[in-house]
Amino acid sequence: MEAPSNHYEQRMENSTRLKAIIDTAIDGIITIDSKGIVETVNPAAARIFGYAPEEVIGRNVKMLMPEPDRSQHDQYIENYHRTGVGQIIGKGREVLGRKKDGSVFPFLLSISEVRLKDKQLFTGIVHDITELKKAETALRESENKINSIIQAAVDGIITIDTRGIIEMVNPSAARLFGYDAAELLGKSINILMPEPDSSRHDGYIHHYQTTGEKRIIGIGREVTGKRKDGSVFPFYLSISEVQLADRKVYTGFVHDITKQKLTEERLRRYAAELERSNRELQDFAYVSSHDLQEPLRKIQAFGDRLKTKEYDNLSGQGRDYVDRMLNAASRMQNLINDLLDFSRVTAKSRPFVRVKLDEILTEVISDLEVTIEQTGTEIIRSPLPEIEAEPTQMRQLFQNLLSNAIKFRKESESPIINIYAKSLQRQAHLTATPGDEVAEIYIEDNGIGFDEKYLDRIFNIFQRLEGQRYEGSGIGLAVCRKIAIRHGGDITARSQPGVGTRFIITLALKHPEE
Repeated sequence: MEAPSNHYEQRMENSTRLKAIIDTAIDGIITIDSKGIVETVNPAAARIFGYAPEEVIGRNVKMLMPEPDRSQHDQYIENYHRTGVGQIIGKGREVLGRKKDGSVFPFLLSISEVRLKDKQLFTGIVHDITELKKAETALRESENKINSIIQAAVDGIITIDTRGIIEMVNPSAARLFGYDAAELLGKSINILMPEPDSSRHDGYIHHYQTTGEKRIIGIGREVTGKRKDGSVFPFYLSISEVQLADRKVYTGFVHDITKQKLTEERLRRYAAELERSNRELQDFAYVSSHDLQEPLRKIQAFGDRLKTKEYDNLSGQGRDYVDRMLNAASRMQNLINDLLDFSRVTAKSRPFVRVKLDEILTEVISDLEVTIEQTGTEIIRSPLPEIEAEPTQMRQLFQNLLSNAIKFRKESESPIINIYAKSLQRQAHLTATPGDEVAEIYIEDNGIGFDEKYLDRIFNIFQRLEGQRYEGSGIGLAVCRKIAIRHGGDITARSQPGVGTRFIITLALKHPEE
């Protein structure tokens, strides 16, 4: 038989162990008597409710409850004693607690009844779920937000399972395919596909799940869809694979490109028509100019004979007629030559080669040497880059712009022409591929300038702003623009009347067709 002292020590050890477990428990543990008076409260419970243990022990447990439970708790206990039916005892549920500072929080409460020899006790386990509730609220808000985005999305969104059965379809997708959403849920996705994809789709899924080979998942591509009325349309489809806890689903994003395709087709037809028209215009200009050369030569030849052999025999009015005829023929010859230059920019173009623009500019200045000396023109130049271009057209570009700057000079001031360059990355508004490296060539003069409201006109063929004051066909700047565009750039200008003009020529450093 065990000694009494050993039995007492064992009970003390068990009691100490039990107290240690209760005191270190994460959840709160509160014991009340049959009247609701708190007998014990562990540190966790005191901390959860914001009290010190001594502030709670000996007081009614309803102090830890908000209304209406606070006022009704004594009645709950009395009803249980009378009927033996408990609303929470032995069951547990989510309830609200009231902290010392008056704030209310949710917790899970489970209550067990303990009957001792001389009294009845109730033990409540308190598990604070404040953070869990916050997480649930955040998750619910996130789900609502995602659902709102899906429902309001302009593009169609469809989710299918691994068998191809539609689990979710947003309003845009249903509308795009001509269905109500309810008509699609639970149906195979191949209902939205024309043949042969409709018959082959199950095989596509099986192939992917067997081999892992991606033909569209995570890649995206243009496909064809089938509406409820049987009509087909193009759309861009991108599919993502989502691994859930117990299964896998696929989400497809559907972007209708019907309008885009129609626009592309219109642009293609327009470009083809424009190319044909340009080719016809170039052929017309080239052929017409050549056909005009022969009668013009005869006019000039017979006019020259009249002037050299019969000039003295003519009356004063006759000599005036001959001079005016020869001047008109000369202007006509210049117009034909300019028109031929314009047509040759693309019609008779040569291959691109590496061109040092500095050398081209030097040659052009040399060709204009007499004009430069006669007008007292000062040319200030900085180094220009080397680009891939057609040398003859670069020469023509500089010749036209320098001649233009000298021609439209002020009568009271010698021309000053400043030529320099900048290299930069292609901007989105320029004509060649964005991201290409380009050079900007600046040609500035101190001439008569022009009102920038006429900027679009000056680069059009046969456009002249100064009436008859300056001779010319109005083709030179149109040729410059055509050359710049062919070399992956463009030309524009900044000017003010009486202040001068700055021409800005953009040229791709490398051949734009590469």
